[in-house]
Amino acid sequence: MTTRVLVLTSSILDGNSLALAEHFKAQIARRDDIEVTTRDLVADELPHLGLPELSSWQVSADERTPEQRELAALSDTLIDELRAHDVLVLAVPLYNLGIPSQMKAWFDRILRAGVTFRYTENGPQGLLEGKRAMILAARGGQYAGTELDSQTPHLKHMLGLIGITEVDTVFAEGLAMGEAQRDASMGEARQAIDGLATRL
Repeated sequence: MTTRVLVLTSSILDGNSLALAEHFKAQIARRDDIEVTTRDLVADELPHLGLPELSSWQVSADERTPEQRELAALSDTLIDELRAHDVLVLAVPLYNLGIPSQMKAWFDRILRAGVTFRYTENGPQGLLEGKRAMILAARGGQYAGTELDSQTPHLKHMLGLIGITEVDTVFAEGLAMGEAQRDASMGEARQAIDGLATRL
């Protein structure tokens, strides 16, 4: 059985989160039971979500205007791509204590009420259950486990909203705190990635 993996990168620099994503892909490249799709959210940048696009989702597909069909197709394509994969890997740098706006634009299009989650009397229910996610987080400072790490809960809450609750996180931190610290942290992160890759 083939496991399909979707890797999302979101760094505006030739940076550490991209190196973590490349290391992950290198570890699974030798396996013939895994297929990998990579989407670079910087090279293939999504516009900020606007009202016309949001409104297009509220119209049934057979009643959309040509403009609405074109606008809705962007979200539909991204959701279909996510549905077609078993594992989602997010390679995420930390920008101003949050996720890059490029990745937020992606989440804005795959978090759709009635499509990837629904509201019930007991709260929202995810409709993409049965998938796993990995967060490969690269940070210049050391934030994991502190109040300043708003990024990790934010990502997990968004994933949980659509039903992805099995989430592994790999941190590479202190990357701007000297070469020795950077090398040690990246080495530990690569080892953690190796362990996750073997369990796919």
